[in-house]
Amino acid sequence: MQIDQLFKTAVKKNASDLHLLVGKPPILRVDGTLCEIPGLPELNAKTTQELVFSILSEKQQKKFVEERELDVSYEIAGLSRFRVNLHWEKGFPGLVARVIAGIIPTLEQITMPQMVYDLCRLPQGLILITGPTGCGKSTALAAMINLINSERSAHIITLEDPIEFMFEPKKCIIKQRQLGTDTLSFAAGLKHVLRQDPNVVMVGEMRDLETIATTITLAETGHLVLATLHTYSAAQTIDRIIDIFPPYQQNQIRLQLSITLKSVISQRLISKIGGGRIAAREFLINTPAISNMIRENKIAQIKSAIQTGADIGMRTLDQDLIELFEKQFITKEAAQAQMLNPEELPG
Repeated sequence: MQIDQLFKTAVKKNASDLHLLVGKPPILRVDGTLCEIPGLPELNAKTTQELVFSILSEKQQKKFVEERELDVSYEIAGLSRFRVNLHWEKGFPGLVARVIAGIIPTLEQITMPQMVYDLCRLPQGLILITGPTGCGKSTALAAMINLINSERSAHIITLEDPIEFMFEPKKCIIKQRQLGTDTLSFAAGLKHVLRQDPNVVMVGEMRDLETIATTITLAETGHLVLATLHTYSAAQTIDRIIDIFPPYQQNQIRLQLSITLKSVISQRLISKIGGGRIAAREFLINTPAISNMIRENKIAQIKSAIQTGADIGMRTLDQDLIELFEKQFITKEAAQAQMLNPEELPG
């Protein structure tokens, strides 16, 4: 059993992820469902360790053994790239690899509305893509960066853990920096990015207080900043950002966020009728009314503002799910499973 062959099988089967763990055969996630690769035996400790260590340099092997966690990128030339997480489970190594599409999709291909094109053309501000793990946040960011790359002359810097999509410079200079090899942390990379003459900065994930604070400051100082968070809705995203700060700083952060935030796009991937998956999204645009709600800590009112903001492109996740169901992209059960108020689904 060779690791490259398993990766090739994952690509061939259109899987989003490959799982390797002791006691089970290699497992793929296809259209959201986990399934064993037919005809392959259960992995034992020796085979699993050989597969895992085969993609690592000697230095990476040592780091993985010492730190017990490691994120790396892996590439099979001419096929695909993979974002790989290595970990230990009950004393044995394990692997989860996310398949990264070889071609960066367009915003049209991932069904983003015109409003998102307009956001990408802003000279400054903060745009957040949120949602649970595996909901397509990285793909959405890549499509947005690629639009900017195609349309304007700019210097784009990305901070990623690890680098996923590889961008080919078109009209832009693009510098992709990877955690661990090019910078020691998101916070450290962001701290020095102002001296690198950027126009657009992409932050792979806002993980901690220092990263969030620096990201907001970057957006405040005349840069367009795109970032992700693991949150489930626009209102929860704003709450999460504010709550990570100590109480004495929260009023200041509310003020900064009310000025710098341009949009929150919260998304899920839903199983599609006929196979594949489709994104359901909630869109928040920071209007003067929403800016005021953030500043005055009236976050609970944001959902109502989104519901009534359809004329400028806003919508709740429930509204988007209802539309996807009515257009027969998804089943009633799939829509209801994701809706906050499933009783509102017609039919």
